Amino acid sequence: MCSRMDPASRHDARLRAGRETRETRKQRVLTHGTPSLTRTIAHAIVLKDSDLFLVTERDGSVPGAGDHGLGLYYHDTRVLRTYELQVNGQSPVALGSVSSVGYRSSLQLTNPELGARPGPVIPRETLGIEWARVLDGQALVLSDTITIRNWGRVPVELDVGLRFEAGFEDVFQVRGLLGERLGQEDAPEWADGVLRFRYHGRDGLFRSLSVFLPSTLVPDGPNGAAASIRLEPRAEERLKLRLEVQEGPDEATDRMAPQPHDLAGPRPGSPTRPSDAWPGGIARVDSDSLALNQTLTRSFADLQLLRSTIRDHDFIAAGIPWFATLFGRDSLIASLQLLPYNSRTAAETLRLLATLQGTRVDDWRDEAPGKILHELRVGEMARSGEIPHSPYYGTVDATPLFLILLAEYCRWTGDLELFLELEDHVRRALEWIDQYGDHDGDGYVEYRSNSEHGLINQGWKDSGDAIVDQRGAIAEPPIALVEVQAYIYAAKVGIAELYARRGNGDRAEQLRREADTLRSRFNRDFWVESLGYYALALEARKQPLRVVSSNPGHALWCGIADSDKAGRVAQRLMAPDMFSGWGVRTLSASSPAYTPIGYHLGTVWPHDSALVAAGLKRYGYAPQARRILDGIAAAAMDFKHHRLPELFTGFSRGRYGAPIPYPVACHPQAWAAGSLPFLLAQLLGLHPEAFESRLRIVDPWMPGFVDMLELTGLRVGSATADLRFESAKAGGEGPAKVRVLRIEGNLDVRVESSTDVAMERSA
Repeated sequence: MCSRMDPASRHDARLRAGRETRETRKQRVLTHGTPSLTRTIAHAIVLKDSDLFLVTERDGSVPGAGDHGLGLYYHDTRVLRTYELQVNGQSPVALGSVSSVGYRSSLQLTNPELGARPGPVIPRETLGIEWARVLDGQALVLSDTITIRNWGRVPVELDVGLRFEAGFEDVFQVRGLLGERLGQEDAPEWADGVLRFRYHGRDGLFRSLSVFLPSTLVPDGPNGAAASIRLEPRAEERLKLRLEVQEGPDEATDRMAPQPHDLAGPRPGSPTRPSDAWPGGIARVDSDSLALNQTLTRSFADLQLLRSTIRDHDFIAAGIPWFATLFGRDSLIASLQLLPYNSRTAAETLRLLATLQGTRVDDWRDEAPGKILHELRVGEMARSGEIPHSPYYGTVDATPLFLILLAEYCRWTGDLELFLELEDHVRRALEWIDQYGDHDGDGYVEYRSNSEHGLINQGWKDSGDAIVDQRGAIAEPPIALVEVQAYIYAAKVGIAELYARRGNGDRAEQLRREADTLRSRFNRDFWVESLGYYALALEARKQPLRVVSSNPGHALWCGIADSDKAGRVAQRLMAPDMFSGWGVRTLSASSPAYTPIGYHLGTVWPHDSALVAAGLKRYGYAPQARRILDGIAAAAMDFKHHRLPELFTGFSRGRYGAPIPYPVACHPQAWAAGSLPFLLAQLLGLHPEAFESRLRIVDPWMPGFVDMLELTGLRVGSATADLRFESAKAGGEGPAKVRVLRIEGNLDVRVESSTDVAMERSA
């Protein structure tokens, strides 16, 4: 299936085409760039349970008109693309919604003025319409109850209509507008009050959607149902519907078809429900700030919502609706963000990714031995070989992030057993870094896709136009990203510590030497003195991309930057062209390629800003880190349900006073949800040393809008601690006071600061 063209020539040809049209149509599908959709999902309502999720408008509908990402999805397939409710020919008006758990919601609607049918006009807000929903990811069922109440003083005559349309579209078709249908869809069919849609996929799977309707509703056309209802004053009518999804090798099969690599999750009837409880518990944060409490509650709820299971291992799916699957980079970073609150997810994610680690050289999938995957898909396009995502390995940062997460997990838990369990996978990951990742032996990991339909850019900024030079032109591969080298440095330092504890001092010393050499060369080759900043990357012929971007902030987080350079980087990151007031822009506003609505060309990504802030805190720039946290938290308060989206536009806070949404950003999105919990732990200065039964709290700072904060149930090794942090003075600068409220188990808590910080132990 791969082209026989030389990989370099093939990529150069694609690059030339990209400069003319950005990307070909197929490449748009395979990138994380913006799908061309006419309807925003910024205010959508999202329900998810296991691998089944629903995205609707605020009124609960999935509209039939226009291009949008709304609908009912299962296994990378939009099963349902239209679900509309009308009363007397008009759509209800949304009042509000409540969702206490991720798989259940209740929407409150009312009517506009209704006068379509014979009889008197029904004034607006006469009807109360409640649309209650429960999503069951194990049974693959969406259960709806629509209750219509007449709050008026006279009887009303109503025509209630429902319309459905199945999609059976692969998520890549939805994102990239690939119009061709791979398989064959049967005409809708009514039988015994059930409306059935069937689809025979090219991948050999049969997919269907069955809509079970109450006797009140009768067929109305090929894909609709209707009922005539008379409601007396204060009376109500209740309509119960059930939508069932089926997938399998034939129509008689059970619902769970075999997946690539046998990746099916829990089978129907499993007693577990991912949305019901977070495994292992979460350290709790309570503060005197309602804003912080609400945003953290939403963050943890979203991470809980995104939990999924493969091979009996929990992981956090990247985001809804486009990336509701396993991503190496996203799932690793989200697990890393959660470590202070929950370590089990990190262990499960590491084990799962280890089972899918690359084993061979496969250009179609950009696979190589030891490489950690980029993305796993189980939809029709992946199963039929149209795209290489079964799984696809086109990322150069997931492998070092795998090692970083393992090292951080061990620091928090003092558990060397996981390292011993995964030691062979660690060895293979390090071999990939040194051999396959470093194509030319220069000591840097770079990328150039060998896949005919692979990603052009293979760092976290992986859209086709994300990596540019100082003129705004697309960079030429092979490309060595600044943050990837930093990840490798941190990975080798962290894994060296584990080898030393393992008793393999020689291997530990070798990794430390390699890390030191990399740090020295990095600070020589990536530093651009004229900018006072690190280059975004080294492109072909080792030319530095003299571009001011957010990426070097990750280098601060990893500790690879020389201290004399870190101050200049910190100053540049907080300059007005980079810091929008809400967060750090991905690209400087002074760059020729900058656009505040470009996916990676000037927008603000919460996780990116959080890693930048963590880097600033690491090098002693706590006030700057706090400004970023305060900005991100303020942005969260302006988004619906205080939910941070995947990204938002880069417009200045001073200009608009509210963050401007990016219309098709994922929400919830894993590493966006994890950003504030992660950044809070970083600002508080939590440094676990579980092997020594010690917690160091280094230069603890509070958010600028918080005076008191309690962190309870914080687990370090086998011990737990309850801590109270108090601002030195309200709204002022300086480290916080720390009080240890309770310790259960053997744990030494130490507060370290360059200034006089009080630590009080309660009796």
